[in-house]
Amino acid sequence: MAPSRGTVAAGHPRTAEVGAAVLRAGGSAADAAVAGTFASWVCEPLLTGPAAGGHLLAVPVDGPPVAIDAFCQVPGLHPSGAAEEARVARDPLDALLPVDVDFGDAHQVFHVGGASVAAFGLMDGLVRLHERWGRLPLADLAAPAAAMARDGVVLNRQQAFVADLLCGILASTPEACALWAPGGRLLAEGDVLRDPALGDTIERLGAEGVAPLRDGDLAAACVDWAARHGGVLTRADLAGYRAVERAPIRLPYRDRTILTVPPPSAGGVLLALALGRLDRGGTADPRGSGGERSVPGGPPPAELVAAMADADAERTDAFEEGLVREGFADELLRLRLGSTTHLSVVDADGLSCAITTTNGEGSGVIVPGTGIHLNNIMGEEDLNPRLRGGAGSSARDLPPFAPGRRMPSMMAPTAVLAPGPDGGAGGLEAILGSAGSARIRSALLQTVVGLVDRGLGPVGAVDAPRIHVEEGVVYAEPGLTGAVGDWTGGRTAVEFREQNLFFGGVQLVCRDPVTGELRGAADPRRGGAVAVA
Repeated sequence: MAPSRGTVAAGHPRTAEVGAAVLRAGGSAADAAVAGTFASWVCEPLLTGPAAGGHLLAVPVDGPPVAIDAFCQVPGLHPSGAAEEARVARDPLDALLPVDVDFGDAHQVFHVGGASVAAFGLMDGLVRLHERWGRLPLADLAAPAAAMARDGVVLNRQQAFVADLLCGILASTPEACALWAPGGRLLAEGDVLRDPALGDTIERLGAEGVAPLRDGDLAAACVDWAARHGGVLTRADLAGYRAVERAPIRLPYRDRTILTVPPPSAGGVLLALALGRLDRGGTADPRGSGGERSVPGGPPPAELVAAMADADAERTDAFEEGLVREGFADELLRLRLGSTTHLSVVDADGLSCAITTTNGEGSGVIVPGTGIHLNNIMGEEDLNPRLRGGAGSSARDLPPFAPGRRMPSMMAPTAVLAPGPDGGAGGLEAILGSAGSARIRSALLQTVVGLVDRGLGPVGAVDAPRIHVEEGVVYAEPGLTGAVGDWTGGRTAVEFREQNLFFGGVQLVCRDPVTGELRGAADPRRGGAVAVA
C-alpha cells in the first residue's frame, strides 16, 4: 500500500475529498486547504463564501508557525464623494434587520441586510498562504469548486438544517429567495443547489487571484449592491484590505505547547485564558508528576465551567478595545492566566494548516451575476458589542468601532505540539479549529482537554458531550457526568436533548509524534468528514 499523502478534516464530505484529491495530486497542505476552502464556498454556502473573513494557522516543520489574519474589517473607510459620505455617516444599526434563529433549545438574534456587511479579505489570506507554501497553480485549486457550483451539490442533512434555521434570512431578499426557495419552497435535504454564477466567480479568482475582489469589477459590484440595501461598505474598504501575518500565541499546557491565533481575534486569547486556568489548577496531569494532584479523566465539569466563566467574564468593553493594542495578549495572559466552518489538514511532509472561515449567517444580500452572498459580520451580537442586550440596551450608546478596524472574531485555529526531548516544544501532535460563533472557544477547550488530559483520541475528543458558559448561563449536551445542577455553580442551566450544532463543529487532525501516523476526526454536529489522501 502506498504511504498516505496526508489527511483532511472538514465541515462537509466533499470539502474534505477535494482537499484529499489535491494531496494525491502532489499538492501541499496549503494547496489542500485553499482548494478545500473554495469547495466549502459551494458545499457550505450559508457558512462561508467569497465575501467571508477568516483566520489561518500554518505550522511548518522547518520554520516558525504563522497566523494569517484575514478577518473582516469595519466598513466606511475613506469614502469619496458627498453621496458616499452621507451614506457612511448614518448609524448602520438603524438599518439592520433582526432575525431570530431557533436552535431548538436556545435562541439567538442575528442582524442582516446591507448595513450588516463588513469589509472582507479571506481571498487575500488564501493567496498569502498559497504564495508561502503552495505547489500547484491556484487555477487548479479553484477548478473542482467551480465545477461543483455549476453541476450542483446535493444538500445533506446538516446543510439543509442550517438553511431551515436561517430561513428568515433567506427570505429577506428576492435574490436569496430565488436561489434557496425556487418556486416558493425552501430547499431541503436531497435537493440540489446549483449556483453557476458562483462557479464563474471562483474560476475567475483562481485565474486572477484577489484582484477582482480587491479593486476590480467584483469589488465594485459588491459595494454598489450593498449600498442599495443600506450598507456603508466602500470601494476604499476593499481596495485597502490586506491580510496580516502574525506570530501565534504560544503557551504551555501540561507538558504540551499550544499555538493559537493572537489578537485582534478574541477567541485565541479567551481559549488561552481558560487553558491557563486549568493548567494552574493542577487537576489533570495524567502522569501524576511535578507535584500536581492527578484526577483520572481530566478536570471535572465544575472546573471546566469555572474556567469558561472566567474567560467569559473578560469580555468587557476594555477587553474589546484592548484587542487592537500591541502586546495586549501577553499583558492579559500574564495578569490573569462563534456561523462558521473549519478545515484542518496535515500533509506527508509535516506541514499543517488550519483555516476557520465565516460569512456570519449571511446578510441575505446576494450580488446579482456573481453568486457572492455578502457577510453580516457587523450584525453579529457575538462580535459587535453595540448589539448586545437588544434594541433598548445602553450598549447602543457605545462609540462605534472606527472604519478599518479588524473585528474581534471568536475564531481560534489551534495547534498542539508534543513534548520535546529537551523539555521544550516538539513536533505537531494535533491541529484543530471549530465553527460555532461564541461557542468556538469552549469547543476547542474541551477538545484539547479530551486529547491531552483524558487520552480520548481524536474521535473521542471531538464526539464527547460539551458545555458552554456565557453571560451566566451554562449550556450542556446530554451525557455529561452527574446531574447538571451539581456542577453549574448556581448558574442557570440549559440542557439540550441531543448533540447540537450550537456547540460548534471541531475538525481535527492528529499526528503521532513518533510514527508520524495521521488520524482525523470530524464533528458530527456539523456533518463533518475526514478524507485520507
